[in-house]
Amino acid sequence: MGKIVVTAFVTLDGVIQAPGLPDEDRDGGFAHGGWTQPYVDPELERRFTRNVLAADALLIGRRTYDLFASFWPTASPEDPRAHQLNTQPKYVASHTLTKAKWDNTTVLGGDLVDAVIGLKRRYDEISVWGSGTLVPLLLRHDLIDEFLLMLHPIVLGEGKRLFPEGHQTTFNLVESTTTSRGVTILGYRRP
Repeated sequence: MGKIVVTAFVTLDGVIQAPGLPDEDRDGGFAHGGWTQPYVDPELERRFTRNVLAADALLIGRRTYDLFASFWPTASPEDPRAHQLNTQPKYVASHTLTKAKWDNTTVLGGDLVDAVIGLKRRYDEISVWGSGTLVPLLLRHDLIDEFLLMLHPIVLGEGKRLFPEGHQTTFNLVESTTTSRGVTILGYRRP
């Protein structure tokens, strides 16, 4: 059976909302979008790229799909991440999206847990990015095998969190690196 690897840009207080752009996600009046930008360096970019290239398929929620589908199809073809994301199979979990416009994308409706189990049987590695609503569902059903957390040295005090309250699970640390700008890259795997 394949594995699901969740990659998340996260603050010290667990916020994952709108890491890349100021207007990425203003839900709840969130005004801190783009908080990762001061911390980007070549080492973080290399690790991010390595993770994108390792995946056989991409599984994302509707909001992340909308963001990715608006950016990656027009990204520079010189960027290996763009090529990988545009050509690999993609699956979007949504109850409202009926047809995906991004090439090689399948909309997963209905019983998402069964669909994800089927994907794990089909692919060696499935990457999940962002997807703050999808990740808690996957956690509740013990479908996440690894986390790659890019922990940024910032506390925002508000915003959507990666981990839902009331859920407990255990992972082992398998990777730990700190970039020149203070981002700690942490890899965790299920025992």
